[in-house]
Order: sequence, then C-alpha cells, then structure tokens
Amino acid sequence: MLAATRKQLLLDRLRSDGRIVAKELAAELGLSEDSIRRDLRELDAAGLAVRVYGGALPASPAVANYGVRETVATDSKTRVARRAAQLIEPGSTVILDGGTTVRALDPGRECTIITHSPTVAAALLHHTAEVIILGGRLFKHSAVASGAAAVEAAMTVSADRFLLGVTGVHEDAGLTTDDADEAAMKRTLASRAAETFVLGTAEKIGAASRYRVLTWDAVDGVIVDAEDAAGATTLSALERRDVSVLR
Repeated sequence: MLAATRKQLLLDRLRSDGRIVAKELAAELGLSEDSIRRDLRELDAAGLAVRVYGGALPASPAVANYGVRETVATDSKTRVARRAAQLIEPGSTVILDGGTTVRALDPGRECTIITHSPTVAAALLHHTAEVIILGGRLFKHSAVASGAAAVEAAMTVSADRFLLGVTGVHEDAGLTTDDADEAAMKRTLASRAAETFVLGTAEKIGAASRYRVLTWDAVDGVIVDAEDAAGATTLSALERRDVSVLR
C-alpha cells in the first residue's frame, strides 16, 4: 500500500472512529506497526492528527490562529453562543473565555462579566454589564491574556459560572487546547467559578489537541451543536459517562 493511500486511510479512520490504535490497525491491514506509527508521526507534524500513547486522535481545526478561527463553523458558534448566553442570569457573575458568547448577550442584562479577553471586553463597552478585565501577557494566537501574571490576577476573583472555550472535546482525551500556558489559565479560571460549562461547537466535538485543560468530572455540562455521525458518537459516549450535554 502506498504511503499516500495509507495516510488517507488513517485520516478516514480517525474521522469515522474518533481514534486509531496502531497495533490493532496494523493487524487489521496486514501492515507493520512501524509503518502505521511513522504515518501517524507525519500526520501529527502536518497538524492532521494528535499522537497519543499507542495511536492517535483526530486533530482539531480550532487550533488555527484567531483570524482564521473567526471564519470556522460560524453558524454552529452562533447557536452555541445563544444557548450559553442563557446561562448568564441577571445579577450573576460570569467568567467569559475568549469567543463568541458575548455576541449573543442581551446588552441590557445586568450582571458582572470577568474576562481575560480584550476583544470580549471591548464588545461589552456599550452593555449594561459590569466588566472586569484580567491582564497579563497577550497570547496573540487566541487574543487572551495568559502567563503567570494572568493566573495571579485570576486568583483574586470568583464567579457563579465559567463559560469555557477549548479546541478539543473528546471522550477519552477530555477537554484540550494547543498551548500549555493557555490550558493552565483555563484551569485557573475554572477553579474560580462554582460551575463550569464548556462551549462545544461542531468542529471541536470528537477532536483533540495537545494539552489537557480539564477532565470530565471537573465540568458541569457541555453545550453542543454536533450533527454529524462522529459528533453523535462522541456525545453518546459523554452521556454514558454522566456528563450533562446541553443541545
């Protein structure tokens, strides 16, 4: 089997099954395990898969830079944002991750928004909501503050809910993102809120990135908009784990 054919087969299997176990697939195809692992390394290097122990998981398209991500799955983001905005109750204090939820927030909603995203803060300029900005090193890839100063600032606040954005929502890998400092910041923000809800737009369901943010037992629910077969498989697996799925 040609290398290009093998790699396409691996990508197809990742999309359909949500994972590859190198040893099992090698036996199924009658190929050497070394060939499968070499292909997975090359797919990982190309950003098309995420290697894990024993195999690989689908790579998330949400790891693109901020400008590109603004154009990905826009309809799905709008639907998830509308559902997430319903969790921001009058008088509550909510931490908003970088993302599109702010676009669905009622401008007259009286609440307090804490955010480490300058773009979210700017979008709230003409809203009734009180806005608290957490500062630190600007991680330009996602347009949010991160690093030690941002983590220290986050430790001074508390909130009713945290609306968490990630790049991967996978039944086994958990909730992931592609930068270690950003993952640490998200964990800190989650620790400052009584409840954490994950925004799971369609392109993130069933995908994974390199750095784990949280495990499933650390979140209170996942807001989802997944319509394809791979997404449905992931959501069914989450429900079997007793993860609350808000469609």
